[in-house]
Amino acid sequence: MIEHRIGRAVLGALGIAAFIALVELAGRLGLAPAGWPYVSSVLATAAELPLEPQFRADVLATLGACASGLVIAVAVAVPAGLLLGTVPFVERSVRPLVEFLRPIPSVSLIPIAMFLWTESQDAKTALVVYTCTWPVLINTLYGLTDVDPLAKDTLRSFGFGPVAVALRVSLPSAAPFIATGVRIAVSVTLIVAVSAELLAPGGGGIGAFLSLAGSANRLDRMLAAPLWAGLIGLAANLLFTAAERRVFRWHRERTGDAS
Repeated sequence: MIEHRIGRAVLGALGIAAFIALVELAGRLGLAPAGWPYVSSVLATAAELPLEPQFRADVLATLGACASGLVIAVAVAVPAGLLLGTVPFVERSVRPLVEFLRPIPSVSLIPIAMFLWTESQDAKTALVVYTCTWPVLINTLYGLTDVDPLAKDTLRSFGFGPVAVALRVSLPSAAPFIATGVRIAVSVTLIVAVSAELLAPGGGGIGAFLSLAGSANRLDRMLAAPLWAGLIGLAANLLFTAAERRVFRWHRERTGDAS
């Protein structure tokens, strides 16, 4: 298993290296758009950015909004999912509203968020909360449908009430699905936060750094900053996936996906 993962990692690294080499070659041959820097120049700029205090502060501003928004979304969506999943009347009443609000793009709500929250950091956090709530809520509801009815009936037969059944049986059984929803939410937090920062750069962040680089006509910095955003997002996804595999190994074994 370990050798297989190492092999996949090596192949992935070779693919990235080949892509970088091809883009660099295209630039050297004059096939890239006029004025575009070479990939080597962008990579050199990206390597220098962490040495700049302002860039580090911008990254922390973005990550702070992402982390706080994600925590609030989980704290709201999981109890809401348990309520909707265990009380059918409430679920039938609220489901149309959920299905109406869920497809609304978060980016389209940026002007409204900026109007409601004058502080850019608060607006970013609110948008992250809105975006992350839906995958966590939907996966919580989906996980509750996978709960073993016999386990719930057994607990009820011993005199436990609905709250105890939800906390002792439903929530632990749905935990792997909730973790999947959180992992999906993690992958979109940076998108929402940086988009908000691009439109309202006053509070700092990676988006504000991009706006400043654009006003200075520094295309190399404009390309290097998204590169770091992608690396941060990739690292967060890999870490969360590894933690999810480790914590919920029992679920993977039960479903036949232990690899």
